[in-house]
Amino acid sequence: MKLFRSYLIIVLTILFVSCKTPQVATRAITTEVSTFEKLASIKNVVSIEKRDPVSHFDENYEIWFQEPIDHNDLSKGTFKQRVFLGFEDENKPAIVELRGYGIGSEKAGELADHYQANQLTIEHRYFNNSRPENIDWNTLTIENAAKDQADIISAVKNALFPDAKFVSTGVSKGCQTTMAHRRYFPKNVDACVCYVGPLNFQREDPRVYSFLKNVGTKEARDKITAFQKLCFENRSALLDMMKKASKEKGMSWEFGVEKAIDYTILEYSFAFWQWGTPISSIPPKNSSVAEIYNHLIDVVGYGFFEEKSVAGLQPYFWAALTEQGIYGYETAPFKAYLNTEEIYKFDWAFPEGVTKKYNPKPMQEIASFIDTTAEDMLFIYGENDAWSATAVELPANASQREVYKFVNPNGSHKTRIKSFRPETKQRIYQIIDGWLAE
Repeated sequence: MKLFRSYLIIVLTILFVSCKTPQVATRAITTEVSTFEKLASIKNVVSIEKRDPVSHFDENYEIWFQEPIDHNDLSKGTFKQRVFLGFEDENKPAIVELRGYGIGSEKAGELADHYQANQLTIEHRYFNNSRPENIDWNTLTIENAAKDQADIISAVKNALFPDAKFVSTGVSKGCQTTMAHRRYFPKNVDACVCYVGPLNFQREDPRVYSFLKNVGTKEARDKITAFQKLCFENRSALLDMMKKASKEKGMSWEFGVEKAIDYTILEYSFAFWQWGTPISSIPPKNSSVAEIYNHLIDVVGYGFFEEKSVAGLQPYFWAALTEQGIYGYETAPFKAYLNTEEIYKFDWAFPEGVTKKYNPKPMQEIASFIDTTAEDMLFIYGENDAWSATAVELPANASQREVYKFVNPNGSHKTRIKSFRPETKQRIYQIIDGWLAE
């Protein structure tokens, strides 16, 4: 299989090069141009690999585009950006998955699966290997990312799908990415479906604190706070368990394990609501330290603060701290344990030796765009998702511009169209069907 795959890549590479080389026609020959050849004709495509088909796609390609490091200053050079194309039919719609992070899967997302459509998946700049060798963090901006996406979408549309409808979509930070792309390039796609994405207006947006004080029932909120206090009461023992885990798993924290246990306990309430953790899973007060620790880590995990994980998420933290916003942790309820009421922040997550003042303007401009001129956009949220604290708020006349928002009762960050009741799900797809039929 490895030999076959290597042979296939060599053959495709030869074909790719030949497509880039002008040929002198000796006679008129009518031949159908393949998907591969059409992709190879795109000016800024630097490599293509045909991969095994996935989902319903007849063909599956990994493509690398060459994009400017800074679209406003081309002297800074270029980087290679990873894209996947799941090709089904040039006459079917193309669903554009705008990732806020790296590409985790080549499979069809919810919309491509529902419509048995083509899918173009674009990795966000500076995640995984879609980055220059040495990153100038100041070039990681909402605007530059939107221009990457517009370049790629236009090129693929012109080469393969000149007559097809294009719908962009994204989840969480991908939703932020989709909103931003729509704001900068409102005609680049025909419509947008945005899932569970925050629209923050401050670096540590205080609406999160208010949300956590009112979400769900008082009984549930009290139980969550009680568990956090139980963790602080057993902090010494939990710290020992985290130290043991760090040795076993080779983990480390930039701010040290002592701070890591505090951040983990403080994150618990946000993560609890974000992922829709059952209230019944919270250990009672008389639980063992192991039970307390295991539940804490089951809900929060290690991946948000641990050093290697933070390195992989560095582009996320940079964007959150400079333009897209995040949140902090209120410590007042735990003053007896932490001896402070100051907000715990994410300043430590900046790249080493680099900081930058938060710029609220890009997100404010996105909000103004959605409030006044945006068309054909649909937002989906989970009612209890902590990120819904800063969800898009639509004006009363938004539906006149075909802009809609659906909130899944008691839903979490996992909310998708399939999460809704049948009648709501039908209404959502009726809206999208209308966009595709126009």
